[in-house]
Amino acid sequence: MLVPALIFYAINPEGEAARGWGIPMATDIAFAIGVLALLASRVPKSLITFLVALAIVDDLGAVLVIALFYTESLVLEALAGAGLMLAVLVVFNLAGIRRITPYFIVAVLMWYLLLQSGVHATLAGVIGAFTVPARPKYDPVRFSTHVKDLMVRFDASYSPGTSILTNDKLRGVVQTLENGVHQVETPLQRLEHAWHLPVAFLVIPIFALFNAGVPIEFGHLAESLMHPVTLGVGLGLVLGKVIGISGASWLALKVGVAHLPAGTRFSQIAGVSLLGGIGFTMSIFIAQLGYVHNPEYLLMAKMGILAASLAAGVGGYIWLYLLSRRN
Repeated sequence: MLVPALIFYAINPEGEAARGWGIPMATDIAFAIGVLALLASRVPKSLITFLVALAIVDDLGAVLVIALFYTESLVLEALAGAGLMLAVLVVFNLAGIRRITPYFIVAVLMWYLLLQSGVHATLAGVIGAFTVPARPKYDPVRFSTHVKDLMVRFDASYSPGTSILTNDKLRGVVQTLENGVHQVETPLQRLEHAWHLPVAFLVIPIFALFNAGVPIEFGHLAESLMHPVTLGVGLGLVLGKVIGISGASWLALKVGVAHLPAGTRFSQIAGVSLLGGIGFTMSIFIAQLGYVHNPEYLLMAKMGILAASLAAGVGGYIWLYLLSRRN
């Protein structure tokens, strides 16, 4: 994340333009993994896992950058209230509360207080998610025994031709089975499963529709692409991510603190590094914060984001596709 920011800052070292240094730091999880998923049968699964982990940590880092460097003023009372809501969420977790609703209500209050405090409210989603229980209440052996016992009772209670609505015993067994399934799943899993489709098919498309629009004047296209902000964002995302991810991975291998994922080669890591240059939603989000008072720079930043994301996505796909054909 540091290399893209440094490349941007080297091209835009001063003035209002310098506020965009955080734009090329973020990788768009959905689009980067979507491109790699097109090659799922041609690349090792461990390479997909590497990109997922990379993109998640990358986005968490971007959220921290937003909270720390793109906050203009603080309202300490509201910030203290948000801290109190966080403490309540932690108590919920330690007390073993498994239902999602209490976490949701308190997290919404924390989001509102963060919004009022001046810290960007995006942080509330990350903090809230960290407090939702990620450990199952049942152990697998106990759950397996419980389900087998319920199925025996289900078979014993079933009567052919009789509706479950009029069979109290059968309905009770099914309800107990449902409760057991919910308990063996972690609340975090249930939450992720419930929100996956709305986020993928509603939230992200709506965000892209309202925020990614760039009016293109072909007569001034070359001039726009050579604008310092456009260049800083574009080179930061494409070149910066390749150097940053590949360089950090190479250094970790040489020092001996890490090893390649099973079945992968370093050339494939380099291809994934190129996919890391797909910034899109998170980069656009940071651009709106950095250039909220400068529409011209915001437009140039969006152009750089879209151009870089397209180049990184197509380039990374071709790179990994050619590597898979060679083997």
